[in-house]
Amino acid sequence: MNFNFHMPVHVVSGEGAVARNSTLLRTLGKRCLIVTGGSSAKLSGALADVTAALDLWEIGWSVYDGIGPNPLVSACHEAGIVARSVRAEFIVGIGGGSPLDAAKATAIFAANESLAPMDIFQREYRNPPLPLVLIGTTAGTGSEVSPVSVLTMDESGRKKSISGADCYARIAFADPVYTHSAPFGVTVSTALDAFAHATEGWFNPHLSDPVKLFAVKGLPLLWNGLVWLDKNTHLPDPKMRERLYYGSLYAGIVLSACGTAFPHPLGYVLTEDFGIPHGRACTAFLPAFLARGEQFEPARAQEYYQVLGTDREMLMDVIERLTDVSCVRMTPGQVDRYCARWEDVKNFRVSPGGFTAAEAGKLLTELFVRETLIC
Repeated sequence: MNFNFHMPVHVVSGEGAVARNSTLLRTLGKRCLIVTGGSSAKLSGALADVTAALDLWEIGWSVYDGIGPNPLVSACHEAGIVARSVRAEFIVGIGGGSPLDAAKATAIFAANESLAPMDIFQREYRNPPLPLVLIGTTAGTGSEVSPVSVLTMDESGRKKSISGADCYARIAFADPVYTHSAPFGVTVSTALDAFAHATEGWFNPHLSDPVKLFAVKGLPLLWNGLVWLDKNTHLPDPKMRERLYYGSLYAGIVLSACGTAFPHPLGYVLTEDFGIPHGRACTAFLPAFLARGEQFEPARAQEYYQVLGTDREMLMDVIERLTDVSCVRMTPGQVDRYCARWEDVKNFRVSPGGFTAAEAGKLLTELFVRETLIC
């Protein structure tokens, strides 16, 4: 048995988590920078709750709301400059995966004035990041509990991740109520992302027994949510929102321990060049991933479907309807350029049976290189 497991985030969960536990913020400093996107922090009510808590303890705060989808490295660097200018002693990230990932990078830049934007990928700097608080408003990335930050490079538009123990939050306030304002399309895509995290981790050769327990807990919550979203076109009720959110956190813990497999790096190109939301982009490759799981890890695949309480046919039907990337079309030249990015990729090595750039090219060709495009 393998009992390896480490996650240093102090997670405080439940409705009203920020107000009920605001005293925790006092331990981090007297001034902070709040890193958000354009609207989700306000619409969800999270920003108002956080600023009220900060005011209660007379902690000074400023807001940087320049984080967009697929956060640019330059925006994170700029936020770091702002943090230093307001003498922030800690960072609060509020939003979906993009603001939370950006807050992790901001904490690094804020503590290291000499660090140029692209230097963050070298993972070498003198000072530890500022303490970090994360508050999610979507049920998807699990960034609240993971040590991963996915950033977009300004010049190339490519997504690239950083990870490490210094990217963990000090505190995560996990209140499902903040996800209630997420639109239907965002709810679907983020749930697909969380489901991909748990599924890819399930087949990771280094999946430990404690982490597997989180997968067993999270997978049915997410799967039942996806089945509901497949059957309905209106927003989930609060109970379903809660299940999806906690499912995403369980999946985030699996991600934290195992990382992702080949659907994630392949999914990046669908987001970068075709505008497919991240969750849908990843699950576009889940059928192929599960086929490899059945081929190379049949016992684990059988247990996977048992945990979900479904069979392969129903799972594929639901995933393919919710994902729907039928309008994506690639040229052979594009496929070749993508494959050049994927030599000796860790995500490939931990995929069932291993996975190569050549196999990635074959899969992209089968899915997206065709003579005609029917939408």
